[in-house]
This record gives sequence, C-alpha cells and structure tokens, in this order.
Amino acid sequence: MAARRPIILAVVGDSASGKTTLTEGIADILGRDQVTHVCTDDYHKYDRRERAQLGITPLHPDCNYLDVLEAHLDCLRRGLPILKPVYDHSDGSLTRPEYVKPRRFVVAEGLLGFHAARMRECFDVKVYLDPPEDLRRAWKIKRDTTKRGYTADQVLGELERREKDSARFIRPQRAHADIVVRFFPDPGGAPERANGHLNVQLVLRPTIPHPDLSDVLEGTGAGDRRGIRLELGRDDGLPVDFLEINGHVGADEAAELEEAIWKRMPQTTHLRPDLIGIYTDRNERRHSDPLALTQLLITYHLLRAAHADE
Repeated sequence: MAARRPIILAVVGDSASGKTTLTEGIADILGRDQVTHVCTDDYHKYDRRERAQLGITPLHPDCNYLDVLEAHLDCLRRGLPILKPVYDHSDGSLTRPEYVKPRRFVVAEGLLGFHAARMRECFDVKVYLDPPEDLRRAWKIKRDTTKRGYTADQVLGELERREKDSARFIRPQRAHADIVVRFFPDPGGAPERANGHLNVQLVLRPTIPHPDLSDVLEGTGAGDRRGIRLELGRDDGLPVDFLEINGHVGADEAAELEEAIWKRMPQTTHLRPDLIGIYTDRNERRHSDPLALTQLLITYHLLRAAHADE
C-alpha cells in the first residue's frame, strides 16, 4: 500500500501579519508530533548586512532562492525529505541548513509562498493574512523591538523601504488564497488597546469546499446574533462568503460555532479549549475567540483533505 502523502497548508502574508501565531495554534490542534513546520523566508539569498549593501529587501523575489523553494515544496508534497536553508531572524544571518522530513501535515509560512504557480500547486489549503496596515505596523514595531533588536525608528524606516516591494510582490498574492483572514479593531479603536478583542473577517472562496454552517448561523434566532455573521458577497469581483466574528462575541455563541466545526471534522477528537486561540501579548498569554475559530476552521480543511486522500 502506497504511503499517504503529506497535507500541506500555506500561510502567506507580509512581515508581522500574524502568520506564526495562527500556525502555532493549528499545530497545537493537530498535535505537534503530526506537523512539520517550514518557513519559506529561510530561502533568502542574502543576510541582513548583504541586503543593506545591495539595497534590496527580503520581499523581492530576487532576494530569495525561489527555484530551490519550488523544488523543496515538490519534494515535501511527495513525502521526501529536504535539506532546508536556515535564516536566523534574531541577527539576520544565514546558518547551518536543517534536515527536514515531512510528517502527516506540513505548514509552510512566509512572504512569497504564492508567488509562482508551481509553488501554489503544492498546497492543499492556501491562507493569506490581510490585517489593516496600521495594525500590522503596530505588530511589527512591537515584535522587532522586543525580539529582533531594532529601535522603533529603525522599524519604521524599514517599513518605508519595503513598501514598494510589499505593494508589488506581497499583496497581489492575496488573489491566490482559498481563505483570506483579516483581523481588525473596532472602528476608531487603537490596535494596541484591543486586548484580545480584535474582530476577524474570513473571506471564504469557493476554491475549496467550506463546511455548511447554515444550521448554526442562519437558524432560528440567528437574526438576533451580533457576534457572528455569515453573508454572501463579492471579493475582487468574484462571489464569496464572508464570515465575520466580533472580538466581543459571547462565550455561548462562540462555543456553539466551535462545536459545529468540531462535529464536521472527520476522524478527530476534541482538544482542550485552552490550547485554541492563544497568543502572547507582552509576555502574557491571552485568549481570542475569533482567533480560535479561525484556527479551527483552517484545521477542518486540513483534516478534510487528509480524509479525502485516504
């Protein structure tokens, strides 16, 4: 009997858009021993010092070995190990490569995962993170000043240098996603004061079959719901579903949707709720229902793809 191929999730977004927070929760749901993580930003050609000398940003395709990345994704798709380069984000250096063997699930996250059709063909589920720019900038300043040794002025300067490449190479990849995830604060609310109450809008494109949640979201009394809404609409001129979850959603309403998604997952058991929707803010662990439900919905798609492949 042929070995099952790995199921691959790709999460793409600009720097500090929340990719790692999202994917770590998904790995917790699936089980860390079942997940191989690959950072596609490890394929940078140049270290931080060389990029400064050359005047190139890591967002530019020419700054990355995308041909090697394509070949490695193809190997992982076929269940083969790779010798992956490693980029150390703490000091911007290129270090010793890492031997990576795919497990049942592979999570590939980074800046340019949807850049080429050959890469996109390797993925079972494609997710793009699309936070408002002011929120992403706040996240990037917080992360890079606390974890990567930058000053706030240096981060702001780097954001300005990257803006042209971000608009040219990163944001257009949104069009290739099956699910677009947009966390955002309440209108007029400051991102740094959200305290775990960010809202989320999920653009669910018909490129993959989403679970039918109409009995939960459109049943009796659904008109009184204020925390979760499902609406038909258009995105980039194409028909989609918009699933929006308010950051202040009631616990009962969030639990009802969570239970509905769990019930639709093939061959799985419940994970402890405290391992879903967890993120760190100033070294304090917090919980977000919109984040938890987003992670759970993406996990549903991975398990559906795995079940279909058996």
